[in-house]
Amino acid sequence: MAEQGRRGVRVRWLVLPVAALVAWGCTRGGGAPQPGDAKPTPSASASPSASAAPSTPGGTYDPADYAPQVRKYAKKADISAQLLMAILYNEDYKPHDAAFERSWQKYKPDAAFGIANMHRAAFDQTKRGRDFASRKWEELPDDRALAVEAAAWYLHDMSAELPSHWAGSYTREELMALGYNAGGGNMAAFARGAKMGSQASDYLTRLRDNWKKAGSAVAG
Repeated sequence: MAEQGRRGVRVRWLVLPVAALVAWGCTRGGGAPQPGDAKPTPSASASPSASAAPSTPGGTYDPADYAPQVRKYAKKADISAQLLMAILYNEDYKPHDAAFERSWQKYKPDAAFGIANMHRAAFDQTKRGRDFASRKWEELPDDRALAVEAAAWYLHDMSAELPSHWAGSYTREELMALGYNAGGGNMAAFARGAKMGSQASDYLTRLRDNWKKAGSAVAG
């Protein structure tokens, strides 16, 4: 959820360490990842909801394949399913491959895990007192349903931190997304009218660009 411009993020993935790429390639049996980068982001059942989409990563990833899980956990967390899906689209800028994520994390220990790009501290904070409290952050690359669930509850927590009134023309969902990306402190600052930097602005632009697509994905 650390803010990165989409173009800048993709450029950074072009210069990934050779060691990480080799480790990922050996595990996958070849094939280069697409450019992207890990960014800080915030996640009970052990079993994901039934879906045609696999819980364990493999093959091409499309956030829309996880619409059943998005609808399920958004309802449980009392948040917008469209917002949760839009977040997944926003975070879909790097190879969401379990082996690659672990190889990259060895090079960059503070990297995020899972399709919602959640950091260890955010996950550990979010799971407290919830159904998935016994789950571990290290499971996120392998269990996409868990990643969706964690993101849903993180957004729930962001919603609880919002003031009753805020400056500017942001919607509630936009501020929650900014909180997901930048943390509750920055979300509160934006709500008070603080000027948004280019990275936060880029995240918000992409959210708006993905909004209609996300709504269509969860409309079923």
